[in-house]
Amino acid sequence: PAGGAAAPLPEEDCMKLNPSFVGIALSSLLAIDLWASKRLGVCAGEGSAWGSARPLMKVIEVSGHGIPWLLGTFYGLCQSDSSAAREVLLNLLFALLLDLVMVAVVKGLVKRPRPTHNKMDMFVTISVDKYSFPSGHATRAALVCRFVLRHLVLAVPLRVLVVLWALIVSISRVMLGRHNMTDVLFGLLLGYALYGVVEHCWLSPATAPALFALW
Repeated sequence: PAGGAAAPLPEEDCMKLNPSFVGIALSSLLAIDLWASKRLGVCAGEGSAWGSARPLMKVIEVSGHGIPWLLGTFYGLCQSDSSAAREVLLNLLFALLLDLVMVAVVKGLVKRPRPTHNKMDMFVTISVDKYSFPSGHATRAALVCRFVLRHLVLAVPLRVLVVLWALIVSISRVMLGRHNMTDVLFGLLLGYALYGVVEHCWLSPATAPALFALW
């Protein structure tokens, strides 16, 4: 009205004009994540800074893929003649399946696209693999690493190699341009947490006799 005080802005407009500190911080972190991830994608293509190392990175990629791990674990389970080994392998199979389900669910909910510099030439993908968050390779690497260190008796050099493998697989996801850094970091945290679920739900002849009767 003329000569009167200006009408107050609606609450939602005030929020847009005065974004929260948390919103600004998250937007800034996202921008840094995207920028740094693109800079670190040195093997994203043959013409990238470290393009010549791309074949090696893809071998590392396969080493952390779910299918080789599932097939190898299932084969070992079928061939094992030790009840203790079968128990460990059955729980590893359970861990790998849990990992696949959880990663697929989170990817389907978040639906974060892959980095723009990624080449979609990954080894055996499914529908949710078009999404980026979290990194299934990083989740699996952390889960398998904790599982192996806990349940296999290994010499110190081999234990170090297992940890290095998990780190290299995770780092390779950013170097290949498959993921942003936050995808990998969350994947590592998720895999670390999933191991706790596996330990809590540990399958044994006492808790799951029907499963063990199959072998």
